Amino acid sequence: REVSLHLTVHFIRGMSYKQRGTTSLPVFGRFMEAELDLNDIIQEMHVIATIPELYHLLVELNAVHSLLGLLSHDNTDILSITGPCVTLSELTDIDTLHESEEGAEVLIDALLEGQVVALMVQNMERLDETVKEEADGVYNTLAVIENMAEFRPGLCTEAAQQGLMQWLLKRIKAKMPFDANKLYCSEILAILLQNNDKTRELLGEMDGIDVLLQQLSVFKRHNPATAEEQEMMENLFDALCSCLMLPANRDRFLRGEGLQLMNLMLREKKMSRVSALKVLDYGVIGPEGSDNCHKFVDILGLRTIFPLFMKTPKKMKKVGVSDKEHEEHVCSIIASMLRNLKGQQRSRLLSKFTENDCEKVDRLMELHFKYLEAVQLADKRIEGEKHDMVRRGEIIDDAMDDEFYLRRLDAGLFVLQLVCYIMVEICNAGVPQLQQRVHQILNLRGGSVKIVRHIMRENRYNL
Repeated sequence: REVSLHLTVHFIRGMSYKQRGTTSLPVFGRFMEAELDLNDIIQEMHVIATIPELYHLLVELNAVHSLLGLLSHDNTDILSITGPCVTLSELTDIDTLHESEEGAEVLIDALLEGQVVALMVQNMERLDETVKEEADGVYNTLAVIENMAEFRPGLCTEAAQQGLMQWLLKRIKAKMPFDANKLYCSEILAILLQNNDKTRELLGEMDGIDVLLQQLSVFKRHNPATAEEQEMMENLFDALCSCLMLPANRDRFLRGEGLQLMNLMLREKKMSRVSALKVLDYGVIGPEGSDNCHKFVDILGLRTIFPLFMKTPKKMKKVGVSDKEHEEHVCSIIASMLRNLKGQQRSRLLSKFTENDCEKVDRLMELHFKYLEAVQLADKRIEGEKHDMVRRGEIIDDAMDDEFYLRRLDAGLFVLQLVCYIMVEICNAGVPQLQQRVHQILNLRGGSVKIVRHIMRENRYNL
């Protein structure tokens, strides 16, 4: 296998030198006058992807450098059909990489040292996606990037800075029919932005927030035509949510009229409504969401959010969103507004709770008891597990306590904390009618202010 690999590498290096116009060809190079020979040899290299333990030989023989050199080959057919992009996508297949971690690390290091992302971006720039073979070349290139990013997430920043972010935004907003490549671009973009403030900042500086909003505006009044297009829409929404975790992008979202778009989506009752609610939650949360909170009230957003608070729409369930997820986002938005709003806008929010004989307070208390019961059931199960662990002589350390707390949050504690926060805010807002109604329902249903106080104190402690 190693002898075969040596011969194959010599053939490719010969054509790589020939492509650059070098006269001092290795002996095998002069026998390959036709590019079909090169194509055949590249295909033979695909077998190396089945033996990742030999990847170190690829690097030692400088084969990676030769493959990267072929990315600038004049004949784009070589690149598209079975060329270096296909070979690299197979070499970097995530399952193959995990078969030999040592070989994978050596290969990825060599690719990054050779500026693989910058070369691939340059290559994609010159491919004509109206030609099927060249469109396939773009797809295979994106596959290489995805594989590398999954194996080594830390390279996302470097990849974005080497022109990938700019190319993805350009490709996503290109006036072309929806296809597999546009879907793949949305997926790669969401990956680049995940848990990475540097790429989020870069996207914001490139006016990427406007690009995302423009692409999502299509789904304001129309549902995606296919399941693939729906997946792309969700990828773009995920990318937007990631961006909004960076405070500087909240302002860009506000200036780009993102709140108006989300508000319209919530009213139109299309598939986009589910993700629009999530984006709105990310946009108003925390002190950095103050300006967005005030603007949302100014554009009559209270008329949109409170009907969603009063009842979970049936269509939400049809698209796979649970009642808990919906109620979590709605309660989080209302809690953020109570925390951030001042003056007239805050008064308008509080007045909503007094409308129709305090029906929204009744709904709030309904949610309180619903999630209190869910948390109490979870606590009972966890206490049983703790008892069994102690009986077996196992130690419950801080890590285990954290795991138990996360399970309680997932069972409904997080929503319960939001509900209790809203209760505390409206009871201390100086509106006697609201405080009286909360206490009335607590007493009627056997609730207790002490329980609310305990939940809030526990929340503060864990924060």
